[in-house]
Parts: sequence; C-alpha cells; structure tokens
Amino acid sequence: MLEAIGFFLVFLFLGMPVAFAIAISGAIFFILTPEIPWTILVQKSLSTTQSFTMLAIPLFIFAGNLMNNTGITSRLVKLANVLTGHMYGSIGQVSVVLSTLMGGVSGSAVADAAMECRILGPEMTKRGYAPGWAAAVNCLTGLIVATIPPSMGLIIYGTVGEVSIGRLFVAGFVPGIIMCVFMLIATSWSARRLGYKPDHDKPYPLSVILKACWESIWALLFPFILIALIRFGIMTPSESGAFAIFYAFTIGAFVYKELTWDKFKTCVIDSVKDLSVITMILAFSGIFSYGVVYDQLPAVLAKALVGFTDSSVILLWSIIILLTICGMFMETTVITLIITPILLPVIRQFGIDPVHFGIVMMTTVTMGCSTPPVGVALYTCSSIMNCSVQETTKYAIPWFVAILSTLAVCVFFPDLVLFLPNWVYGG
Repeated sequence: MLEAIGFFLVFLFLGMPVAFAIAISGAIFFILTPEIPWTILVQKSLSTTQSFTMLAIPLFIFAGNLMNNTGITSRLVKLANVLTGHMYGSIGQVSVVLSTLMGGVSGSAVADAAMECRILGPEMTKRGYAPGWAAAVNCLTGLIVATIPPSMGLIIYGTVGEVSIGRLFVAGFVPGIIMCVFMLIATSWSARRLGYKPDHDKPYPLSVILKACWESIWALLFPFILIALIRFGIMTPSESGAFAIFYAFTIGAFVYKELTWDKFKTCVIDSVKDLSVITMILAFSGIFSYGVVYDQLPAVLAKALVGFTDSSVILLWSIIILLTICGMFMETTVITLIITPILLPVIRQFGIDPVHFGIVMMTTVTMGCSTPPVGVALYTCSSIMNCSVQETTKYAIPWFVAILSTLAVCVFFPDLVLFLPNWVYGG
C-alpha cells in the first residue's frame, strides 16, 4: 500500500484531479497485490456510495443551494452586517458572522467560502480592501462551517467511524462559537493594521438588531429544529437531509416567495455538479481504504503512536500535525474516509472520546481546504478575487492563528466540547 500512496502523492504534485489520482493509485495497489481478485475493486467502489447515511450529503448540498437562492442567505448577510458594521474591517467581520450563521445552511466550507467571495468580495474591493485580504478572510472564515451543524465532514466522520452524528452535531456548537470569536479578533487586528475602517462608529440599537434577527428567524431556527428531530428519534441524519430540502423549498416558495422556476433549475444544476465530484471521490476512496486495512496500516500506526507517547494531549497534537500535512495534499473528504478508520482505534486506546476527537479532526482537515498546494477553497477564492494564491496565503496568517487557538482550546479543555452532547444525550 505504501507504493500506491507514493503514486498518489506524485499524481497530486503533477496536478491530476484528486478523484482520478485515488482511482489510479488504488488500481496500482491491486496490480501489485495479485492475490486479491479484481472483483473486490469494483465492489469497494460501489459499496462506499451505497451507505444510507451517506445519502445525507447530496440532500444537504441541494438544501444549501436552495437556501442560497431563496432569500435565506441574503437575510443572513443583512443580520451579519447589523451585528458587525461598527467593527474594523466591517465587511470582513460580516464574513465571520455569516459563516457562523451559514453553518446550519450549507454544511460545506468550500461552498460557503465561494458564496461569500461572490457576495462580499466586490464590496470589499470597492472599499479599497486588498483582493488577497478579501480572499483570505472569506476563505478561512468558511472553516467555521466544519463544526456548526449540519457539517458534511461530521456526517462522513460519523458514518465511517460509527460515531453518533447527533452527538457530533451538538458538540460542534461550542467550538464553532469559540472559532467565531477568535476569527473576529483576528479580522479586527488585521483590519486595524491595514487601516480598514468601520462602517459606523457605534453598534446598531437593539431594536434594529432584533428586527434583523426576526427577518432571519427561519434560517436561525433551522439547525435547532434539525438537532431536535435527530435527538428525539423522529428522523435519521439522512431523513433530516430530505427535511432540509422540504424546509428550504417551503420557506423560499411560500414564506419569502423568492423561489422561481429558473432559480430551482439553477439549484438542481449546481447540486449535480457538486455531487458528481464528491461521489467520484467517495467511490474511489473505497479502494484506497481497502488497501489500508488489507496491509494493516492502522495496526502499524497505532503501535507507533502508542509507543511514541502515553499522553493523550501529545497524541492529539501529533495527530493534528499529521492531519495538517495531509490537508496540504489531499481533500477533506478523502482524508476523512481514509484516515478515520486508522486513527479511531488509536484514540480509543488512549481513552479519548470519539466525539471530541471528531471535532478536533474535522476542524484540522477542513483547514486543508485553505492550505497550499491543494487547497480547494484557497484556489477558488483566489480565482474569484483575481489574485494569486501567494497573496492570499500572505494575508491569511492571522486566521490560521485563530484556527490553531481554537484547536488548542478543544485539546486542553475537552469538557467544553462534550458538555452539550452529554447534556442532550446523556453522559
């Protein structure tokens, strides 16, 4: 399997699309292991996409596109602007708050970053903000979506690792709010240094804030309704994805009355484009995962990590470094599918709660969307803002510090992550 991993990294450096790099590397593993019948290659490619829980991914993606085209997102932008217009780098602060509010809407860090760049980017450059700064703030703040439910990454992690998705959803709230606070601080510090002034001197009065909250109430209620439905056994995570589509369609068509036939067709087309890529990666990662298990890499890695330290904190930081490096070369979905089966046995040996670890892991691997050389969100935002990846990365340093600070809080204070799921579901 090590040879196949080597080929995979070479293909990535050569610029091959990730899905094809995984498929060819997996096929190479089967060529180098002739005792395994080739029928398994086909079976594993198909079986990975046949999980009922995985059905939540296309459903939530379609729901997110519906919400972006039905007035829900625009109302969240207005609310975010009301809350942060008095802060330095005000439109950048809007991006932070919007990402926090959008966690329950899109579920995808890359989709959130691209959407915010398209909505907020032109206004940022009009106000004199550097294109690289605008790309950086929209790109990195999208990472908050990794923890605020319904996170696609948490669904995949929970499915692969057989960890309660409901508990993961509830556990994501506190780290998401902590990350929001750190990113607000990072945005303010960076904007002050660059001279990006607030829109107005004082915060809006409470009456204006309450009015904006009321206009956004249907979007704000969505994640709480979702968690309640899963918690009380009314719906599974997959069924809640179908409910999300019904919810977005109903609000857009009958409450806000902004969902037209043309917008609906656009949502369907965009969702199919998004899903075609994700489904290919999911399918081919099954081949890769089979090779990892067949060569007993989880056992080897577990033995190495257990022998390396007996401290759960040092182990978690070692894994964070490992996942950060992986994130520089692999997409979030791929890392989650391949690495989760390897690391879960290790963390369980150290008595680390899989829900706590899931939040730490998904925050770290989602950061890979924003790191070169294979950061999908990084390239997307840089392309939208017409600036180089190097310029975006240069401005992004304060937000990387904010992310690492959030991870430090999660590692050193696991009860902050676990007290909500333990309260809702029991210890």
